Amino acid sequence: MNRRIPKRRIAAVTAALAATAMLAACSGGGGSDSIDKTTPTHLSGSVSLWHFFTDREAKVIQSVVDDFEKANPDVKVTVHSGQDDDKLQKAISAGNNVDVGISYSTDIVGSFCSSGAFRDLDPYIARDKVDLSQFSDTVRSYTEYKKKRCAMPVLADVYGLYYNKKELADAGFSAPPKSLDELETMALKLTTYNADGSIKQLGFDPLMGFYENSAAHWGPSTGAQWLKPDGTSAIGGDQAWNEIMSWQKAFVDKIGYDKLQAFTAGLGQEFSADNAFQTGQVAMNLDGEYRTAFIADQTPDLDYGTAPFPTAADHGDLQGGGYITGNIGGISKGSKNPELAWALLKYLTTNTDAVVKLANGLKNAPTTSGALASPKLDLGAQFGTFLDIMANPKSTTTPPSPVGAGYQQSLEDYWLKYQQGKGGDLAAGLAGVDKDVNNSLALVSGP
Repeated sequence: MNRRIPKRRIAAVTAALAATAMLAACSGGGGSDSIDKTTPTHLSGSVSLWHFFTDREAKVIQSVVDDFEKANPDVKVTVHSGQDDDKLQKAISAGNNVDVGISYSTDIVGSFCSSGAFRDLDPYIARDKVDLSQFSDTVRSYTEYKKKRCAMPVLADVYGLYYNKKELADAGFSAPPKSLDELETMALKLTTYNADGSIKQLGFDPLMGFYENSAAHWGPSTGAQWLKPDGTSAIGGDQAWNEIMSWQKAFVDKIGYDKLQAFTAGLGQEFSADNAFQTGQVAMNLDGEYRTAFIADQTPDLDYGTAPFPTAADHGDLQGGGYITGNIGGISKGSKNPELAWALLKYLTTNTDAVVKLANGLKNAPTTSGALASPKLDLGAQFGTFLDIMANPKSTTTPPSPVGAGYQQSLEDYWLKYQQGKGGDLAAGLAGVDKDVNNSLALVSGP
């Protein structure tokens, strides 16, 4: 569901966010309109919904929209599917008729809230007495910026460890690793080589940039921090980044960067049936809860297990947690019918039956306590791990920023060089990341 596109396109998305912020600022922002003092008892009119889903997933969204229209027979929802974040941002900036927009990335929240591209939802929430405690602290944190809530959560992605039970058992392991050191030890034992020394099968691919290996997804393993309270970079001054990157680099060196690159280059596309975990070429892999749906559809006979991603040995208190992110929805600053837009957005994000139907159909984690407790929730046995991670208070997310995911991109750009042995002194390199991030913030914030 929450398309993994942002990890591949962070730089482009960040540039688009900056453009959106400037355009919204020039137009005076949005969301300042007064709202009705009482909640409308009868809804009528037309409203547009823009979202990024396609094919099977788009049909799931449409089924819930159909339910909303059935409950409100005088309402017509015009659905624009397959609209990724770039298209959504451009449409809002151009003043197109966007009422409700759903994004696959929480990274837009900082920009959209501060620029007014998405309206302030607090007046609607207060008027309708929407109980925000139904969302976890982490979910609430990635749908607001500087105490301004311009978005609501539309299900969540939760990341953990997938492991091949047979391959682990054949290697003498009866349980998945809990620490990073255990992960490395098990992975090295599970790795086999061809006669020419090339990798035949990999226990775990430690390369940054492989599938879902990203700084955001690995940071929780050491409790690494991204931003200071004032919004500037905390990366260079946080020893936790030094710790996880040093561990990863040493792991890469034990196998060999060139060997890993050659092996990884020959693996199947992440979201195809040739996914390396699904084919058995990689015994353990970091991935999101959505992988359970791909496995059920593409390799239903795969004997696998799921577990929280391991943490550093000296961060045992973080075990059981992980990285959480999600889709978010907001009301465009140019909405022609914001009251009806709010009714649709509220339905999609707080109506228990709607949230459960979305979760069951899209195989993503529901974000409300009511949906999590619903007997109608049917996500499969392997999904329980991700619900536990989501409920764990040690789980974290990436904080909103006016530069979107730009601060993540700066770290990953350096990490890609560092794992090759071209990053020089790590402390100096991370200090350079701080400088890059803070320069980007200065550009967006202006004088």
